[in-house]
Amino acid sequence: MIRFFEISLKTTEETDILDITQQAHEKVLQSGIDDGSMLVFVGGSTGAVTTIEYESGVVNDLRKAIQRACPREITYEHDLRWGDGNGYAHVRAAIVGPSLAVPIRRKRLLLGTWQQIVVLDFDNRPRERKVVIQIMGE
Repeated sequence: MIRFFEISLKTTEETDILDITQQAHEKVLQSGIDDGSMLVFVGGSTGAVTTIEYESGVVNDLRKAIQRACPREITYEHDLRWGDGNGYAHVRAAIVGPSLAVPIRRKRLLLGTWQQIVVLDFDNRPRERKVVIQIMGE
């Protein structure tokens, strides 16, 4: 059995890191699937998905690490070509990746104790992101 769901998120023009764990869990319950896996995917080339302990200290640490790795202030060839100023966002999203798979057992996401599912939006303008959740199993 395969079920599809969508979550809509509004973001800002900064590096947003949004916890969607509770929404994902609700989709598992709605799916009717007991055992299987969940795929979480964000469309767009400036968004990403990962897991982290969602507490302000480590979220800020992640935001700062991403800034150090792909600073907004340097020249990106994408910006020279397109002039939209979000070359850094494309690189950040490519490094983190657009999707995540999580096993499901007895209608529960098999996440670690301090592990939450987060969507990251790196773009330089507010967006409405569509997160696709595909749940497969029986």
